[in-house]
Amino acid sequence: MSFLGNIIWLIFGGFLAGLGYILGGLVLCITIIGIPFGVQSIKLGLATMAPFGKEVIEEENGTGVLRMIFNLIWIVLFGWEIAVAHLVGGLILAITIVGLPFGQQHFKLIPVALFPFSYTLR
Repeated sequence: MSFLGNIIWLIFGGFLAGLGYILGGLVLCITIIGIPFGVQSIKLGLATMAPFGKEVIEEENGTGVLRMIFNLIWIVLFGWEIAVAHLVGGLILAITIVGLPFGQQHFKLIPVALFPFSYTLR
């Protein structure tokens, strides 16, 4: 079932969303300071490509000081916009019964979009 869900997800916007995250991550990787943020953006893009069958997992040692600082920088610069986009997308999809599973995937991506240095999808 997750394979079929991922195929439908990719066809109806998941591919473009994931590609946007990956391209944004590559742009961030141009500078040395942006590399950690670019890597997290690329991870988020790959997770967005196929969210069905994956679960949000807290990273080991995800509460370190450096990770907290990176998460704060991420939230201020990128994270809140991405989280709001997933929230709005999830709410729109949750209006219909057919869209509920896809809305759940958007809701699942919100913590990863807000705190990419502390959470991951596996």
